[in-house]
Amino acid sequence: MTMTPVHARRDDDPDRQLADRLLSTALQIAEAVGWPAVTLSEVAARLGIPAARVLDHYRDLDEVANAWFLRGWRAMLADTPGGFDDWPPRERLEHCLLAWLDALAEHRRVTIQMLCTKAHPPHPHTWLPMVFDLSRTIQWWRQAAHLAAPYGSRRARFEELALSALFLATLRHWARDDTPGQYATRQYLHRRLACGKALMPWLD
Repeated sequence: MTMTPVHARRDDDPDRQLADRLLSTALQIAEAVGWPAVTLSEVAARLGIPAARVLDHYRDLDEVANAWFLRGWRAMLADTPGGFDDWPPRERLEHCLLAWLDALAEHRRVTIQMLCTKAHPPHPHTWLPMVFDLSRTIQWWRQAAHLAAPYGSRRARFEELALSALFLATLRHWARDDTPGQYATRQYLHRRLACGKALMPWLD
């Protein structure tokens, strides 16, 4: 989930377009054979380009996964509905996390495989950064939902712990959710946030 320079370029930038094509092709292959079986050389072959050109955008498959998760962050921070600032905090939190999940839902199974690959014990170079990526995701979630507590304050630290637990629990639920429109996950998140009022009463 780490942003690389190419992903910050304009959408009409040829480099950005190739990076997006590489990501889309990797996802297509993963849907057929599973994420662990994807190779960047095969991605390049599918696109008819030298494998060396992939290195201009992604050094390894983990960076491709990071680019995919970046789409979730962008969706979380996208334009919000009118009157969003007047919603209760828990409704803002619900909207933003669902935006993250919806952005990745098209390749939900592959997304879970990406996370499992990152967390594989023999891969400390990927699971150690996951801890920091989780923290970044929670920080972006708090900012997207316009939670008022200043970063580093006691209340903000408490929110981070509670929201991290909620995020991981919702992610586990989403991993098994085959209902249309992720209905079961939406209901689960709604219930958990409603129960969360006991821990964080200011969410209402």
